[in-house]
Amino acid sequence: MTAGALAAKARGPRPAAATAAPVTVPGASAILSSLPTPTVVLDGENRFRFANSAAEGFFGLSAPSLAALALADLLPEDGRLFALLAQVRAHDAPVSDHDLVLESPRLQRRGVVSAHGAPFPDLPGGVVLTLQDGSTARMLGRQQDFLGAARGASAMAAMLAHEVKNPLSGIRGAAQLLEQGASEGDRELCQLIQDEVDRIRGLVDRMDMFSDRPVELEPVNIHQALDHVKRVAQNGFAAHLRIVEEYDPSLPPVWGNRDLLVQILLNLVKNAAEAAAAEGRAAEGRGEIALSTAYHHGVRIAVPGSKERMHLPLVVSVRDDGPGIPDAVRATLFEPFVSTKRGGQGLGLALVAKLVADQGGLIECDSRPGRTVFRLLLAMPPARGGAKGRGGSRAGDGGGAR
Repeated sequence: MTAGALAAKARGPRPAAATAAPVTVPGASAILSSLPTPTVVLDGENRFRFANSAAEGFFGLSAPSLAALALADLLPEDGRLFALLAQVRAHDAPVSDHDLVLESPRLQRRGVVSAHGAPFPDLPGGVVLTLQDGSTARMLGRQQDFLGAARGASAMAAMLAHEVKNPLSGIRGAAQLLEQGASEGDRELCQLIQDEVDRIRGLVDRMDMFSDRPVELEPVNIHQALDHVKRVAQNGFAAHLRIVEEYDPSLPPVWGNRDLLVQILLNLVKNAAEAAAAEGRAAEGRGEIALSTAYHHGVRIAVPGSKERMHLPLVVSVRDDGPGIPDAVRATLFEPFVSTKRGGQGLGLALVAKLVADQGGLIECDSRPGRTVFRLLLAMPPARGGAKGRGGSRAGDGGGAR
């Protein structure tokens, strides 16, 4: 249904004697403005004639700024989006296309979208275009994969603790007894056995971190947690790097566990420090880490086993200017034993994904050369008298931003 038809429907049926008047662009703008989906009206030359508030956020430009531009000022004209617009005009019918990649140095927002175009009869050659971000659905799908991987790691940890640690103790004890009466050469072999047993036990202990434990949730001042992480980093592994703060001072407390949030952020900042310092970039004065917080409308996810939907409007980001994450490992980045580091165990980000999920949040990663961002999407404390945390904590007054 075109915007003109929508506007006519919104006005309701006319008396029989009345004649239908043509709907102008300003008349339809009330309907288009209320849509939560980024929606623009383009004229025959693909210049912006209208943009709703969602489109302003999508393009990162105000409606007056967009009105001075054409779509070709933001995107290359040989892209699939321009082909869609041409088809709409050629067939005078709606056309949809999915999995369009919008990428241009002039466009602030990049990613995969679904585009839907329809003729706009009140404007010669006009097209009403809606763009739906496909990254959220993909992120939720990947998050389910991450949670599945974390659950698999939890089961593996329980199995290892039960089936491996006890035999390891027997092996080590036997090696110690043999060492007492062994020759010099055999003592070295006995010590080798003990060292390898200790190494395996250490791996099992690290896997034990994935086991399910009750998590106490409470309101947490995320800026205080970030300040703590920044101090630790500046006095240790990131002393040679610039750490930039981009905080929203009005951010309310997050609903989480402070110790776990610090553990998550330390892991992410340490990874960012290693990436920012790659290839001697810190020595050249180019290494930088940015810590940021923001309030977005976020996403709502269903809580398993109930009709409740959780709102995740609080965004905490860790950004570095390193070389980026290779495409080959990006899709499995949060799975156990996947690592881009030489000699890495591949458990750090898998643990991060599990700890975020334990607090009802989501984690996503966006990476390209020169810019890698890890974002935590977290919930606000429930209203007084609302839901309790997993460990029985109830939301109360918590510190907001600094």
